Order: sequence, then structure tokens, then C-alpha cells
Amino acid sequence: MPIKEIARRLGLARNTVRAALRADAPPSRERGPRGSLMDAVEPRIRSLLAEHPRMPATVIAERIGWTRSLTILKDRVRELRPLFVPPDPADRIEYQPGEVAQCDLWFPPAPIPVAGGGARVLPVLAMTCGYSRVTDAVMIPSRKAGDILAGMWEIIGGWGRCPRNLLWDRESAIGGRGRPTVEATAFAGTLGVRIKLAPARDPETKGLIERRNGYFETSFLPGRGFVSPFDFNAQIEAWLTSVI
Repeated sequence: MPIKEIARRLGLARNTVRAALRADAPPSRERGPRGSLMDAVEPRIRSLLAEHPRMPATVIAERIGWTRSLTILKDRVRELRPLFVPPDPADRIEYQPGEVAQCDLWFPPAPIPVAGGGARVLPVLAMTCGYSRVTDAVMIPSRKAGDILAGMWEIIGGWGRCPRNLLWDRESAIGGRGRPTVEATAFAGTLGVRIKLAPARDPETKGLIERRNGYFETSFLPGRGFVSPFDFNAQIEAWLTSVI
């Protein structure tokens, strides 16, 4: 069949038919990664944030003449702002009774004998109430979600009360992607509380529990020996009861 007839029947240009006949394989269309509408204006957003780190997204939209969805602009500004706003080293956060408990993992530099022989450095889940400064800690088998949540359940059960918010950093099993994991969300829903994540690169938000961890390391750990994780938990429980 002539090229002219093929082009007429398929509704294609003759050169398109010729190129297809010369090819060793059927034609394919490959697309590169799709860009975002924000890519073109991101340099201007960065320039504004570098000069005014706390400029609201609505003002940024006005400055750059943004006429599209404000939601995607706000999302990009939320990602970029921490790069230009340094954490305030002198901020002070005050809490109301029952408002929050700060949570963290402490890794005592003392290997603990475990079943099967050998010794390992195991994480200790520590929790401190924001208002009363009530503190508790328990050694757990790992930093996996199930072990962390079981430790939280044990501590909260010992308190007999539950704070309205549980404040964490970006611990991978709790909120490593910037929002609570499925396991953490289910746990919070069971208790009727909220998992809150501290801002990135701002350890002062969890200053209470960070100082407690340092206190454990300087005042509880020195001079002690442990024969098992159960022995560790018994010793730290008795110590916390006597000093905090």
C-alpha cells in the first residue's frame, strides 16, 4: 500500500508514516517528570522569605502576583519557611494543667544484658507532664511503633490520667514524615488524645523532656549496674519515686 494511502486512511501526515516505517519498533511517547506550578516562582518566594522570614503566604501571593490556587502556594511556603526562620533560643512555653506531656527516647550509654547472651543499648521512653513536671520512664525493646506505644500505655496507665496532647519530635515510628503515623493516630484515637509533632529543627519545643534526659544521664546512671531490662526499670522507677 502506498504511503499516501496509509496516511489518508489513518489521518496522519506522510512524514509521520515514513518515520514509523523506518523505525525498528512501534513509536512510543515518553514524558519526563511533571513540574509543579510553584517551580517557576519558588526563587522569588525564597528571596522574599530571606528578607522577611515571617511574611504570611497571602502577602507573598500578592507580592509575586499569584493568581492560582492559594493552597499549593501555602504548602510550598510552609516547606520553605523553616529554612529562613531560625529557632528562638529564648522562647518560653507555658502549659495549663493536663494540657500536654512531652515524650522522647533516651539511649543510656550502658549496654544492658539481654536474653540469649550479650548486651545491647536499649531505648528508654521518657515522658514529662508540661504543667506538673511529673516524669516517668520505661526501658523498651526497640524504637518500633509497637514498643513505643506499649511503653506510653504503661506510663499513662501508671499515672491514672491522660494529658490531652502528647508532644513528640519527628521520631520515625511516631511522625517521621511530618505527620502522625497510622499506628500513632490509632493509639491517640483509642485514648481520645492528640499526637502533636514539634517543629523541625526546634529542640527547645521539647525542652522539658530534653533536660530530663540529661538529668537521667548525670544523676541516675553513674555508678549503677543492671542485670536485665527489668532490673533497669525497677531501679529507675524507685529512683524517680524518690527524687521527682
